[in-house]
Amino acid sequence: MRILVVGAGATGGYFGAQLQQAGRNVTFLVRPGRAGVLRERGLRITGLGEQTVLTPRLLTAAEIDGHYDLVLVSVKATALPAAIDDVAAAVGPRTTVVPFLNGMAHLDALNERFGVDAVLGGVVRVLTTLDAEGDIVRLGTLAEIVVGAQRGGPSQRVEQVAEVLSGAGFDCAVSPDIHRAMWHKWVFISTLGALNTLVRGSVGDAVAVAEGDRLGPQIAAEAAAVAAAAGHPLPQQALDSVRAFVTRPGSPDTASLYRDLVGGQPTEAEQIFGDLTARARALGVPTPLLDATTVALRLHEQRLRD
Repeated sequence: MRILVVGAGATGGYFGAQLQQAGRNVTFLVRPGRAGVLRERGLRITGLGEQTVLTPRLLTAAEIDGHYDLVLVSVKATALPAAIDDVAAAVGPRTTVVPFLNGMAHLDALNERFGVDAVLGGVVRVLTTLDAEGDIVRLGTLAEIVVGAQRGGPSQRVEQVAEVLSGAGFDCAVSPDIHRAMWHKWVFISTLGALNTLVRGSVGDAVAVAEGDRLGPQIAAEAAAVAAAAGHPLPQQALDSVRAFVTRPGSPDTASLYRDLVGGQPTEAEQIFGDLTARARALGVPTPLLDATTVALRLHEQRLRD
C-alpha cells in the first residue's frame, strides 16, 4: 500500500517515521521550505532519551507521481485549504483519506472535495512538538491513532487502513462511532487549551494557586455540555479522566495551541474554540469560560495580522 503523509510536522512526521521504520511504503508531501530542512538534516525524532534519524521520501505538490492508496492528512487546520489543493492529484477513486486534525469542521471541507465514503474520521493522541531546528521532540510516551467510517459500522476501507497502521510502534484502534471519538478529543483539547490560555501557564501553574484547581473542571463541564447537546455525551469515566488531567499538581502539560500562542505563532483558535462556541450558541449551551478563551485568542490573531 502506497501511503502519502501530508505534512511532516510534529504529528505527521512522527507517525510517518514510525510507519517508515516498520517497513511501510511512506512518502511525505511537504512544502519546499520543509523539504529543504528534511533533506539537509533528515527526519529527526528526539526526546525521552532517544534519537532517530531517517531519510524520508519527499514530494512537493508539483512532483506528485500518481494516486496513492492511503493519504494521511496531518496539518494545522489553518493550512487545510492549501493542503487539499496540494494533495488532490494524489487522490484517485480507490484512495482513502484519513485526516488527523482537531475539531470537526475539517470533515466538511474534505467530504466536499473527495466524498464522504473516501474520507474516514480519525483521532490522534501524541505528545510531540517541533524545536527551533525543525526536529520532532517527543514530550511523552502517548502515541495512538483511532480511525472509523463517518457513516459508522464496519467498513472494508477502515479494516484495510487499520491493518496497515497496526504494528508500527504506536497503538491503533477502530471506532464504530468515530464522530463520538472526535468529539471526546475536542472536549479534552479545548479544556486543556482554555486552561493554559486563561492562566497563561501549565496545568501545574494553574493548580498551584488558590482556587486554581477548580478552573479546569469548570471548563471541562462547559465543553462536555456542548458535546452532550450535540448528541455525543462523554461517559462519566471519560469526563473524570479529563478533570483529573487538568488538576494534576506539578504537571507541566500544555496544549499545542498554547505553545503556538506563547511562541507568537498563529493558532487554531477558530477551529478549536470559534467553532465550538458557535455550536454552543446554536444549541443553547452557555460557555462563558470557552467564550473568554475564544476572545483572547482572536485578539492574539488580530495582533498578528496587524
